[in-house]
Amino acid sequence: MFSPDDTIVAVATPHGRGGIGVVRVSGPAARAVTRAVCDGGGDLEARHATLTAVRTGAGVVDRAVVTFFPAPHSYTGEDVLEISAHGSPVLLRSIVEAAMAAGARLAEPGEFTLRAYLGGRIDLVQAEAVRDLVEAVTPLQARAAFDQLEGTLTTRIRETDGMLFELSARLEASLDFAEEGYHFVGADRAAGEIDAIVGRLDDLLRDRARGRLVREGAHVAIVGRPNAGKSSLFNRLAGAGRAIVTDIAGTTRDLLTELVDIEGLAVTLVDTAGLRETAGDIVEAEGMARAHAARGVADATIVVLDLSTDLTSDDRDVLKATSGSTRLIVGTKADLEPSPAAPWGMEPLRVSSATGAGIDRLRGAIAGILCGAEPSRDTPAMTNVRQADLVSRARDALARAAAAARAGTPEEFVAADVAEARGLLEEVTGARTPDDVLRAIFASFCIGK
Repeated sequence: MFSPDDTIVAVATPHGRGGIGVVRVSGPAARAVTRAVCDGGGDLEARHATLTAVRTGAGVVDRAVVTFFPAPHSYTGEDVLEISAHGSPVLLRSIVEAAMAAGARLAEPGEFTLRAYLGGRIDLVQAEAVRDLVEAVTPLQARAAFDQLEGTLTTRIRETDGMLFELSARLEASLDFAEEGYHFVGADRAAGEIDAIVGRLDDLLRDRARGRLVREGAHVAIVGRPNAGKSSLFNRLAGAGRAIVTDIAGTTRDLLTELVDIEGLAVTLVDTAGLRETAGDIVEAEGMARAHAARGVADATIVVLDLSTDLTSDDRDVLKATSGSTRLIVGTKADLEPSPAAPWGMEPLRVSSATGAGIDRLRGAIAGILCGAEPSRDTPAMTNVRQADLVSRARDALARAAAAARAGTPEEFVAADVAEARGLLEEVTGARTPDDVLRAIFASFCIGK
């Protein structure tokens, strides 16, 4: 891990030009480093903005606002200074270099948040929430991350761990005084208490599939025969004319993707080449191969059928190829005169890409098949695979403990399973987490956070 004795510096705002850029300095020598860079840096009032000149090796290069957050009431729990300068990448880089010349070192990715975690300012769930909030691309993602940052999951985990601690203490006491014949908790009562805790963990795990989708997003492939209306539907869902639309079959040759917000889920839509029995040329053949590949790895597939024409052999081939997948059958061109044979003995979701009719229903249906239930706007308790895996393993350990208690298994085995569950829950919040796991988590952060 990184040395906590170093003073670190990094640009805390996104790369690129902007009105303001922030350079963050944290550590025991933060004030001394800032004094070397900013005139008047030694006379800063806590949590007040001070206008000062910024000096680098080239002399005074800017006038900036410096804010001092003294330990322990700062983001990292250390002395922190933030220099808000004009947002030129060259200028910000020169300020960082001047700070490094004064004794700071460049922060590693996520090191500011790591220090906040190691200093007890936040737990591991909240640290992961910081990253997720920075990376959020939909309002639901942002809200789910903020809820975790506010401690909603941490509170539930700690309440559950507290119940396990109390039960574990009684089990251990029974073991300590077994020769005297004392039993501080009976087998049936222990099993009942464990069952109640298993129920709490089941409540957390119930929404984990949707939680993964909220955090990681999903891929949805739009497939169908040529000229079925795939690209028009793609453009309507994307809210922009990203795909070329013509009456010429085979216009789309390559995959086209667009990230869209579908009921709070970050969904990557994939427009694909039309699928038919025989390709017109080698380029179209390659496009069809890529379409099949995209369908194979997508979380869900939208099968597009043209309501204004009869069902073709190519349509039937697409329906057969997607029959075992998670799919929606969508009938396009609902604004046109329907074919007498439509809807061909099935009930596709009818939409018009031209008028927008049925598109809102389609959005809801996409969210529904991805989540496996009626879509909810509530934030899921867990959005993180690491957290869900640990909670699931803790739940399984407790299920074993309850079964062992009911079977009359010696109390030390029940206590061991309960202790295992406690250890797993402590890993969720970071109260007990291996260093290699911490390194992997914080390595995924951006520099400056």
